[in-house]
Amino acid sequence: MALETINALLKQGEGTKLEFKEARFALPKNLFETICGMLNNEGGDILLGVSDIGTVTGILPEQVDKMIKDLINLSNDPQKINPPNVVTPNKYMIGEHWIIHIKLPADSQVHRLSNVVYLRVGDADLRIREPQKIAELVSRKNTRYSENAILHYLKFEDFKQDLFAKVRNLIRSNYADHPWLALDNIQLLKSAGLWKRDYQTGEEGYTLAAALLFGKDEVITDIVPHYKIDALVRIANAFRYDDRAYIQTNLVEAYEQLLAFVGKHLPDKFHLQGNQRISLRTAIFREVVANMIVHREYTSANPCRLIIGRDSVETENANKPNGDGLIDLLVGQTFPKNPTIVRFFIQLGRAEELGSGARNVAFHTKSYAGRRKPEFLEGHIFKMKIPIPVFNGEGVSEGVSEGVSEGVSEISQSRVDHEQISPVSIEIVNRLFDKEIGDGNFDRLKNANKLEIMRIVELVNKMEGLKSGEIAIRLGKPQKTIERQLSKARKLNILRFLGPPKTGGYYFTEYFENRITDDDDN
Repeated sequence: MALETINALLKQGEGTKLEFKEARFALPKNLFETICGMLNNEGGDILLGVSDIGTVTGILPEQVDKMIKDLINLSNDPQKINPPNVVTPNKYMIGEHWIIHIKLPADSQVHRLSNVVYLRVGDADLRIREPQKIAELVSRKNTRYSENAILHYLKFEDFKQDLFAKVRNLIRSNYADHPWLALDNIQLLKSAGLWKRDYQTGEEGYTLAAALLFGKDEVITDIVPHYKIDALVRIANAFRYDDRAYIQTNLVEAYEQLLAFVGKHLPDKFHLQGNQRISLRTAIFREVVANMIVHREYTSANPCRLIIGRDSVETENANKPNGDGLIDLLVGQTFPKNPTIVRFFIQLGRAEELGSGARNVAFHTKSYAGRRKPEFLEGHIFKMKIPIPVFNGEGVSEGVSEGVSEGVSEISQSRVDHEQISPVSIEIVNRLFDKEIGDGNFDRLKNANKLEIMRIVELVNKMEGLKSGEIAIRLGKPQKTIERQLSKARKLNILRFLGPPKTGGYYFTEYFENRITDDDDN
């Protein structure tokens, strides 16, 4: 998909939002004039290793990674470009040549290169010298992007301090040499564009974006009293809800909580992308959740909702629209509503470059929910409708099993009774037990409970990637009991644990999946 975008850009001519630059041996000297100019206008794309007429001339292979590292470091240097704007370049092989693609979204701040303001006009990067024109540019940015609002009395002490370590870990997992990792907490905030100086008024301070990303819960509520994300399940009870979660915390942890709510209530499917197994549910809804969070208009009191229904997930959030009506993903243009927040999420690895997220949702939905297509509706309330596998009776009982607002009494409804276990699960688990015992491995299976293992198998079949604690809650059993049966299931070659200890979960082994497939075919 990325190569398709690159090839499409190569067929276009240079203009306000597209620049080609030859860079065989080193970064072009005037590269940052273009970067500064595009950031101060509507963003754009820069292709290094391409001539002015769109011919791929390439970059020396031994220079590609060095150029990318230099780009990242220089874009984070306030002595070079101020305020800094960390770019995330990507390399691609076109034919026999390497090129580098730099994607620049529109930005909410006015940038200076060596204290000079540049503006992209046509295919030129113009110096803006007149104070009046600079003031007009600042005013236009401030009016358009509310995330820039300076909060004069917001102090560093108002931020959730343990969040900085989490943010660094996320950045490190995405890019081990990221320049932000070498900064202290205050420097990181400034480098991320969360401290701002208004060059018209002389005011400076932390911004609304800083409060939303790092603020303590009570601080965010005081600044934006209407802020919350309302997540609902409406399947069995379509008029009220089966489960509900109010999320009122910083955006970094709100993303995690909302994605966990989706993971709790939606099924996942076995899917191979190339030769790599991926979670379709995660691939789709990480984009949906990120979109809700980074593009919301936070000064509006209109509610932000995610509603899981029988055959679709629908979302709505306040928006500053750039148009009206259904978005065509092939030709429609996308605009960041909060560029600083978007850029921050990109550094965390939680958002894609602008426009690709919705296309990824559309691509993966084909495998997840069939021919039904997702819908994205632009307006003062931005809406998404994402198809999901249709819930049947069993799906409802599983999907509503963990009512957050209903508490412990709801958990008992999540138990998988013997009558709910499919004949395939019963037959195969029985057969595996008989085989192991017949092979003289009885001691390894001592204290194994076939019924509990069957229940676990049925649960994992509906919702892969669960941790032992989550399985215990759904089955209404002590976690130690479940962990003991999980150990037996691993010895039977039924289950395996995939992923890091804190974020991984249980999946079927290829051996067990093959047994299920064989039995289904028979």
